[in-house]
This record gives sequence, structure tokens and C-alpha cells, in this order.
Amino acid sequence: MDNRNNTIFGWVLGAGIVALGLTSVSTKFFAPHAPEKAGYAVEGAGGAAGGAAAGPAIETLLQTADAAKGEAVFGKCAACHTINAGGANGIGPNLYGVMGTAIGAHVPSFAYSDALKTHGGNWDWSNMDAWLASPRRFADGTKMSFAGLSSAEDRANLMVYLNAQGSNIPLPAAPAADAAPAEGDAAAAPAEGDAAAAPADAAAAAAPAAS
Repeated sequence: MDNRNNTIFGWVLGAGIVALGLTSVSTKFFAPHAPEKAGYAVEGAGGAAGGAAAGPAIETLLQTADAAKGEAVFGKCAACHTINAGGANGIGPNLYGVMGTAIGAHVPSFAYSDALKTHGGNWDWSNMDAWLASPRRFADGTKMSFAGLSSAEDRANLMVYLNAQGSNIPLPAAPAADAAPAEGDAAAAPAEGDAAAAPADAAAAAAPAAS
């Protein structure tokens, strides 16, 4: 009987040892572990929603634009354009007096692309801004290879410089929305002043009664 019990006990002990060994091996090979890098990085994640906020309207920027800074920006155009009165055409037409003229017809002797000649309209502030931002988007098929100026401030400065070179068309009015906060602040100031004056008026009215 003892031998039988010893045999059973031996089998149980052996089974326990085997089970423990299998658990150790399976844990080593199959246990989950944290990756060195957590997934793929997503560009822009955690940034401001919707990207950068839109800046002031070009009409607003034009009110304080600087022609001297615009002359510096024109340095990017000088490889293809002249801007002096009577200047020769280069790869692009001479730009003296261009603001306000018909698109694709400013210099009659210049071979404008069909994309510009058939565009229509004049080189007003809105059209010139769109052209300077992206010539190809403004006139698909244009021969102008310049990619454009992404900075609205640079475009505003350049346009007032162009306008000062033989054009002098009037600046557009700033959008009413840009002036609204200032008007609101001005309207609030008297109200605050009236509120501050009210206690003093009440005190003055009460003085004779107290005497």
C-alpha cells in the first residue's frame, strides 16, 4: 500500500514539476511586451485643430504696407522683370504702371500667354494678390514659372511698391469686420464711465438730505 501511495505521490509531484516548467517556458516566449516605439507617429497630432489661424485680410494689410519693404521683395522678380519707366521687357514684361491695367495687355508688344490674354479683368488689388500668391492657380497655363509668395505681408508690401511705380490707384477699404472690435471697445468705454460716475452722483444727491 505504501509503495502504491509513493508511486501516486511521485506521479503527482512529477506532473507538478512539468507543469511549472511549461508555464515558465510559455511565459518567456509568449508573454506580451511593450514595443520600443508606440505605433506610428502622426504628423500634426496634438497640434492646433484646423492648422494655423487665418491672418488679416489683404485689404487690412495694405493699409500699413511698406513700399520700401516691397522693393526688397521685388528683388525676387527682378530676374525676369524691369519696373522703370520705359524699361525693356525681359522674360516677363516691364511692370511700370501695371496696377489698374487690363490683365494680359499692359505691354502691347509683349507675347503674353493665352491664359492671361483670355483671363479678363484688370490688375486690381484682389487680382494682383491672387496672381502673386500663385500664378498657375490664377491663370492655369501661364508661362510664368514663379511659384508665388506665400506671405500675405510680402504680397501687400510688393503691391504698394508696384503701385508707387507709375500707377497710384487708390487703396481698397479695410473690411468692416476688422474695425468692429475697436468700435465695440469705444462704445464700452462711456458705459463703464457712466457706471463709475453713478455712485458719485448718488452721493451728491444724498448730501442735502443728510443736512
